[in-house]
Amino acid sequence: MLRRLYHDQPESFAFTPANQAWAEAQIKKYPEGRQQSAIIPLLWRAQEQEGWLTRPAIEGVAEMLGMAYIRVLEVATFYFMFQLQPVGSVAHVQVCGTLSCMICGAEDLIGVCKEKIADKAHEVSADGKFSWEEVECLGSCSNAPMVQIGKDYYEDLTSEKFAWILDELAAGRAPTPGPQNGRYAAEPLGGLTSLGEFDSGKTKYNASAQLASDIGDTVKRIDGTEVPLITPWVKSEKVAAKAAAPKAKAGAKRKAAPKSGEKATVAAKKPRTMKSPRKAGADDLKMIKGVGPKLEKLLNTLGFYHFDQIAKWSAKELSWADDNIEGFKGRASRDNWVEQARKLVSGQETEFSIRVFDGDV
Repeated sequence: MLRRLYHDQPESFAFTPANQAWAEAQIKKYPEGRQQSAIIPLLWRAQEQEGWLTRPAIEGVAEMLGMAYIRVLEVATFYFMFQLQPVGSVAHVQVCGTLSCMICGAEDLIGVCKEKIADKAHEVSADGKFSWEEVECLGSCSNAPMVQIGKDYYEDLTSEKFAWILDELAAGRAPTPGPQNGRYAAEPLGGLTSLGEFDSGKTKYNASAQLASDIGDTVKRIDGTEVPLITPWVKSEKVAAKAAAPKAKAGAKRKAAPKSGEKATVAAKKPRTMKSPRKAGADDLKMIKGVGPKLEKLLNTLGFYHFDQIAKWSAKELSWADDNIEGFKGRASRDNWVEQARKLVSGQETEFSIRVFDGDV
């Protein structure tokens, strides 16, 4: 199936502050030089925030990971879990149409989708609230037929029950996910025939449905209000940093945070810039890991065209770069730009520059 980007794209994309923190935490999971391994989690987070995967989101993830846009686009178009066109504002419904579900009534569920949402898959309903598609096996064969709505499974469905679920969602309510015929999980329809001793003390719903219900995360996009949101080690890092920070002396006045447009109080010095590149032309700054086409253009706008400019940055000048390259705060230090630039100036190759030369990025 040919998958292309939607013809009508938004102008920009930005993670919410909470999702940005989450994304940076995912990148930290991987060792130096392997940050690109976070590509799927970041694309998925972008889709859950926006509803579908836009071109600006794909480009934004590429910039965060220092990857060529085409590499990220290859991933986005390969995996069918990424929606490359707008979806319903309330929910995108995925109807399992593989053998078990088809035998048990998936065609009836598709009929409900055509009647209540749109006649064709991937079309958004007239009110803009819903869209649908048929998908391959979702792995809940014992609870067929079933659909996935957002992050949740609605199982053991009939066409009447499914229509009711859509009506509830349209009205702003979120029916509890899981089996819809009274079953707890995937036990036999006639009830447990063994392991009955484990039936006592169980939660109201099965583990997945119970967790979604407890944290209020059913049929919901990630907008930063979820609990928990940030991965545990990020919290640990913040707690550790707070504990290690020197305590202010009693009576000491705290300095006010710098207002917008004011210089930060930390030691920082703006590096020397150039009005234009030298006669031989600007260096390919994309040879530095962490610098993509968008960031290279921004650096040129600021007056940085050559490796030797970056190689000469002092600690104070590096601090300025970290604070003042808009949209990429901390990138220069995190990716060791100065060290990379010094190697490139001296004629050495870096692991990343070799990959750029070979066309791998």
